[in-house]
Amino acid sequence: MQSLRSLAVTLGICVLWGVPSLAQTEAADDAETAEPLRRAVTGQMVENDETVASQKRVEALSDETDELITEYRSVLRQTESLRTYRSQMDDLIASQEEELSSLHEQLDQIEHVSRDVTPLMLKMIDALDKFVSLDVPFLEAERSERIAELRKLMRRADVSESAKYRSIMEAYQIENEYGRTIEAYRSTLQQNGKEVTVDFLRIGRLALVYQTLDGGESGAWSQTSRGWEPLDGSYRTAIRNGLRIARKQAAPDMIRIPLPSAERVEGQS
Repeated sequence: MQSLRSLAVTLGICVLWGVPSLAQTEAADDAETAEPLRRAVTGQMVENDETVASQKRVEALSDETDELITEYRSVLRQTESLRTYRSQMDDLIASQEEELSSLHEQLDQIEHVSRDVTPLMLKMIDALDKFVSLDVPFLEAERSERIAELRKLMRRADVSESAKYRSIMEAYQIENEYGRTIEAYRSTLQQNGKEVTVDFLRIGRLALVYQTLDGGESGAWSQTSRGWEPLDGSYRTAIRNGLRIARKQAAPDMIRIPLPSAERVEGQS
């Protein structure tokens, strides 16, 4: 009994002096076991947060990479387009340089051609002038004026050589047409020092005749004598009908006109 009391006293003393009890000891053991777990959970949470942050950075880098790839592809397309455009421009420039070189050569040739053509055109005008002066004298004022205009044209610097040449050829064409047309016109004729108004009838270059307005006098041009020869009254009606036909006042018909004989033509040539 004494021993039991001593043990109880001893336990009481231990409690009073702070000696942990069994429950306190178990609680302490649980706390020591939970601390590593708490640190492990805390570490895992921190690691999870870092993982999430890392994933966000990766996703951000991925988006940025996609944008850079898209921009890179766009730059590649633009570069290819510019390369194609440059190639086209190079071909165009080369073609223009060839054309420019050709134009320079043509200009050089034009200068040489101009020096050769201008004297030729002047000779053509002189030849036309001489031809008209020796030809049957119809429409003398009109034909002389045409030649005078050609000579003025040759002195103009604002007219190209091609335009001058074209005008000369047109004059030649007009003269050529006279040889196969019939024409009636009214003009004046010198007779005995006086000007008389008459009707002229030209049939190609075969015949040129006239008749006074009252029909009382008729005449024909003679290339042999280079003058007018009177016609007898037998030609009066034929000339009047020929004038009406030339003016389209009558249907085409056969008319009698004076023509040089074959002997006269041969002697003239």
